[in-house]
Amino acid sequence: MDGTAIIIILAIAGVASVLLFALKGLLDQVPDVIDSAGKARDAWHRFKKPNLPPQADDGEPPAAA
Repeated sequence: MDGTAIIIILAIAGVASVLLFALKGLLDQVPDVIDSAGKARDAWHRFKKPNLPPQADDGEPPAAA
């Protein structure tokens, strides 16, 4: 009976260790995901509202006013 209790305690400790390791790996990725989401949002805003003026298709420079 004593051997079984030791095996169960070691198994529980092993499972807890694996879960903590996986959680740490997941939390280490969170800052990169947030940065990527910010870059994607900025790119979307630049796509929807470009700052460049429209260019003429005829190849002539714009007329001076």
